Parts: sequence; C-alpha cells; structure tokens
Amino acid sequence: MIRTLVGVLGALSALFPDKIVSLFEKLAIANRSGGTVRGWVRPAIRSEGVLIAAISLLNGRAYAWLMNLTGVFGAIVFLFPDLYRRFATAFLYERPESVEWNERFRSGIRAIGALYVFLAAKTYLERHNGT
Repeated sequence: MIRTLVGVLGALSALFPDKIVSLFEKLAIANRSGGTVRGWVRPAIRSEGVLIAAISLLNGRAYAWLMNLTGVFGAIVFLFPDLYRRFATAFLYERPESVEWNERFRSGIRAIGALYVFLAAKTYLERHNGT
C-alpha cells in the first residue's frame, strides 16, 4: 500500500513538476512573487519523481534504502523545521533573502516530517515482520 502511494506520488512529481512547485509555494511562501525558483529545480523534481516511481515499482533493497532515507529526512525536518526553511530557501531560490515563509507552514513542515518518519517506520516493520 505504502509502496504504491510512494510510486504514485513519484509519478505525479515526474509528470507535473510545475504544479508541485506552485502548490508548495502556495502553501509555504507568504510572498510568492518575492523569489524566483532556480532553473534546475523543476527538472530535478521531474528526475526525482521518475527515480522514486521506478524504485517503488522494483521494491527490494533500493526501496528499503529510499524509505530509510525518507525517515531520516523526516526526522530532521520534524526536529529542525527552521533549519529546513533556511536551507530550502538558500538552495531553491535565486534571491533567498527576498523569500518570506508563511509562519503557519512551520506546523505543516513538522507534520510532513512526522508523516515521513511514520511511513519509514511502518515500511521497516513490514519488512522485518514479514507482513
């Protein structure tokens, strides 16, 4: 079930990277006109989506590593949401100083992190309990 969900989300990212960026900015950024996403971001989202969809189809060790990585990323995002915002702003935007985050999205960042940890833990337990 989780593998299918992850694969579908990967496919959606690969097919619609512009919509992914737009949705993220709509939810997370207070001044959407304040910054410009770097030119490589959309192709990177597309490539990441293809990779995630392919790994989800294959299952096996690659999928296990993907979910482990997802869990580690989720824990970092959950524990350090402000660090994530600073890093994401500097990494994704051409003029990071002009980007203002929606303060309500801080809770959203934590929720996403918790969800990632939950999904990774559930996948781990399923792999090791044979269910």
